[in-house]
Amino acid sequence: MPKVVYLANDGDERVVDATSGENVMSAAVRSGVPGIVGECGGQLSCATCHVWVQDPFREQVGGPGDMEADLLDLGVSDYTEASRLGCQITITDEIDGLVVEPRPEAWH
Repeated sequence: MPKVVYLANDGDERVVDATSGENVMSAAVRSGVPGIVGECGGQLSCATCHVWVQDPFREQVGGPGDMEADLLDLGVSDYTEASRLGCQITITDEIDGLVVEPRPEAWH
């Protein structure tokens, strides 16, 4: 069972057991991770699951698609190369231990 590590701004870590095929947002919401709301339910129409993907996982996860990049650009104030929407990151065994930092303070 792959794990996702949610890293809070204060350095606290929350490790969540995820199911392969689940996304970062749904694992966080199911587990009550602070900072990830998933208001649109993963429909790519809000940015309330914005995360920064930590190295070395950025290359494995890849960058956002065009629609995701547009939503991030319009919907968050701290869009960086590390930015992704958690609903668009599918959890697999290959990215077991993925570390992401929820960015709730960045919502417009």
